[in-house]
Amino acid sequence: MGVDSGFPDFRGNEGFWKAYPPLAKTGITFSEIANGEAFVEDPVRSWGFYGHRLALYSETVPHAGFALLNKLAKTKPQGMFVFTSNVDGQFQKAGVSEGRIVECHGSIHHLQCSDDCTGAIWPVDAVAPPNILRFSDYRWNARRTDTQYSRMRAWVDIVRRPVVLELGAGTAVPSVRRIGECLGAPLVRINPREWLVKDADKAGLPCGALEGLKLLLS
Repeated sequence: MGVDSGFPDFRGNEGFWKAYPPLAKTGITFSEIANGEAFVEDPVRSWGFYGHRLALYSETVPHAGFALLNKLAKTKPQGMFVFTSNVDGQFQKAGVSEGRIVECHGSIHHLQCSDDCTGAIWPVDAVAPPNILRFSDYRWNARRTDTQYSRMRAWVDIVRRPVVLELGAGTAVPSVRRIGECLGAPLVRINPREWLVKDADKAGLPCGALEGLKLLLS
């Protein structure tokens, strides 16, 4: 979903290194810089990396696919609930209610203490390490995300016939795929690379999120 807004594709090191040439020169991978220990071992580089991402995500305008999703949701009795592994805050910027979103990997627009000194999570007012679940991250403060999960479970309980619309969720970090498949609902998978499905009540479209949404709503 974020790639269609112009965000870097972090699914492989080549796309990541293309977006961050200084890290490519040193051979540092995404999983190594987006790691819980990176702030301890190399705080200057880590602050620079997340500061750049925060600025990029804050300045980017959501693409037209978000409006298409909102339009589709308005035709449904219970609207939609977003479950995303993206940390960019684009759904909120596009007008999706904060109470209808689960950010399973946290948000770059929220902060936490690296050592959980207060237990609090607060909005970003300046560039600082965000409340994001990183690789090997035992410092992750899940309080905000746990609250989001609770709201989603309550919403699912009142929906008579849910349908899962999966946009760009891959298998390398399968957080989104797992939650969608666990619902046992009909599923539409939109993915330019990993779009194949097996069951009869599932369909796959081999394209990006924006193109797939246009096809569905045309």
